[in-house]
Amino acid sequence: MTLEEIKELIQLVKDSGVAELEVQRGENRVWVKRTAPISQEFAMPAAAPAAYPAAPVYAPAAPDATGEPPADAVTSDPSLVFIPSPIVGTFYDASAPAAPPFVKVGDSIQPGKVLCIIESMKLMNEIEAEISGTIVAKLVENGKPVEYGEKLFAVKPS
Repeated sequence: MTLEEIKELIQLVKDSGVAELEVQRGENRVWVKRTAPISQEFAMPAAAPAAYPAAPVYAPAAPDATGEPPADAVTSDPSLVFIPSPIVGTFYDASAPAAPPFVKVGDSIQPGKVLCIIESMKLMNEIEAEISGTIVAKLVENGKPVEYGEKLFAVKPS
């Protein structure tokens, strides 16, 4: 690839609004990734596999009258630790569509416990706990896209 072709790819990423682009020609491979946030009108979520229906979000502690907690109540609690997504991809809370979720609200976790799977570039990446504690909230719906650093779970450390 020539420098001019690489510049064209960078411009294509800027103009189209895509988050990242990878092109391979023979032995040459170029990966271009945007670091600026993308507006929601351009970020088209990847559809979950047809055989993997989306599961409801588990309600964290202290629900309101409707059973769903206000999002601000969970994210503003200073005693909670949030487990972020280490990669961009699609969030799955179980190993298969019919399988039970890896963790539910109220479950105790230890370092090394698998919390979820994030599919990225056709690879299934198990996300493990790095702390001990209790799951207070699951902040992402099953089958939904997640960004790098997005909060996946709220944990009360033990």
